[in-house]
Amino acid sequence: MQYKTELLTSSEEDIKKAAEIISGGGIVGMPTETVYGLAADAENAEAVAEIFKAKGRPQDNPLIVHIGDIADFEKYAKNVPETAYKLAEKFCPGPLTMVLPKRDRIPDVTSAGLDTVGIRMPSHKAALALIRTSGKAVAAPSANLSGSPSPTSAAHVMNDMNGKIPAVIDGGDCPVGVESTVIAFEDGKIRLLRPGFVSAEELSEFAEVIIDRHITEAAESGERVLSPGMKYKHYSPKANVTIIEGNGTDYIKFVNSHSGEGVYAMPFDSDESYCEIPCIPYGDSSEEQAARLFAALRKFDELGAKQVYARCPLKNGVGLAVYNRLLRAAGFEIISV
Repeated sequence: MQYKTELLTSSEEDIKKAAEIISGGGIVGMPTETVYGLAADAENAEAVAEIFKAKGRPQDNPLIVHIGDIADFEKYAKNVPETAYKLAEKFCPGPLTMVLPKRDRIPDVTSAGLDTVGIRMPSHKAALALIRTSGKAVAAPSANLSGSPSPTSAAHVMNDMNGKIPAVIDGGDCPVGVESTVIAFEDGKIRLLRPGFVSAEELSEFAEVIIDRHITEAAESGERVLSPGMKYKHYSPKANVTIIEGNGTDYIKFVNSHSGEGVYAMPFDSDESYCEIPCIPYGDSSEEQAARLFAALRKFDELGAKQVYARCPLKNGVGLAVYNRLLRAAGFEIISV
């Protein structure tokens, strides 16, 4: 169906309008603290199926259910471990998704046929207002065309989804900038499925953390995964992205010797003045890089870039989340210098 997509504000009146769309089985572009999401009633199988159509998303990629109250974990999940409640006490609302055994009210289309479901409570005021006003938990994957860089502004959502959904709420730029941390529970341990702003180091205060191999390795095509963002090439601009692993001096030498038409660098801010080829820096700290990564990747598309050489971020703390997203944007293409 073709829509005249309406750009809404986060006013009470517009939130009510968006909530009516959700309640009526429609889709709304929703701001969160991580990235913008495509929100639909998580219990409405037909509405959720429309999310997959709008995104062009593979049906075996599970969606995350967003709730408006910590007590709602019990509505949609069962056998919730004590560790989950301790984590919720510290990190909810916030950018942490917990994969738990699902209750029957969650349809298979939402969980991609799995008997588990990822649940989180976002901290963005507009997202919470939408969920609470609609009276619905919402399934909400990133509001982009499948495989392209995630959207961190309403303009990004409009660029990808204009005409495909009824409305987008403009809640400003997303402060975190990368999708939520996703975890599961195994024999009293925490398995980190997707890194995010809540780091493995922070989670280790609650239990031993196992780093899932799919964080730095590609999943096989027929392999079932518990979290979004583990299986396919994701977050990628039209340009070919290559990660350059090495110190700042070696990175600068590499990019300056690889100039050419449509060739760009994605350095740290502190590298920018040394770059002799066009560049879009994406920050020095891991937190800055998380907030700016997807906007930078989208900017390369606007510039018509053909090749992007990205300086490798740190691989711990929030840096692991940035590295994970860049790996998938680059299709795991890395050059060590």
